[in-house]
Amino acid sequence: MIPTEGVPVHLVRKLTAVAALAVASLSLAACSTLGIDSGPGPTETESTAATASPEATFVPGGGAEENKAYFDKTLQALLDANPDAGSHEMVNALTDAGFDKAQMEVTFDKTSVDLDADFVIVSVKMPDDMCLIGQTGTKGYASTVGAPMKSTGKCQIGVTQDIDW
Repeated sequence: MIPTEGVPVHLVRKLTAVAALAVASLSLAACSTLGIDSGPGPTETESTAATASPEATFVPGGGAEENKAYFDKTLQALLDANPDAGSHEMVNALTDAGFDKAQMEVTFDKTSVDLDADFVIVSVKMPDDMCLIGQTGTKGYASTVGAPMKSTGKCQIGVTQDIDW
């Protein structure tokens, strides 16, 4: 921890915001560096193609690959109906669709300095120990299947919010 005694409050807040952005950037970089995604990230076209599939259905007990189209269909339908949907709505939509809330992680809608987050990421660890990861933000919706972090067993790096609703 850096001592802040004698440092103006506005400067501490700015440094905190910069640090939070740096951590978020490093977290995203670590995802690709650590092999969470086995290929290039999904494009909006890939996600839209997967969500447009009307036959996408939930496979109880199925793995991430089996349920990715349904995951995408669920989140895309939510975002089509409410482009401003946040973390709670994303978790609720996935829970209503049959995904296990106890296996979910979701990032915050607000930054540590109470600004709107640029993106919200929701993930579900599936029975095959792979993760479905969806992100919505200023560039639209994208998703991927990734492996959980070996050291934590979680799908996401960094601090996520408690899903206590």
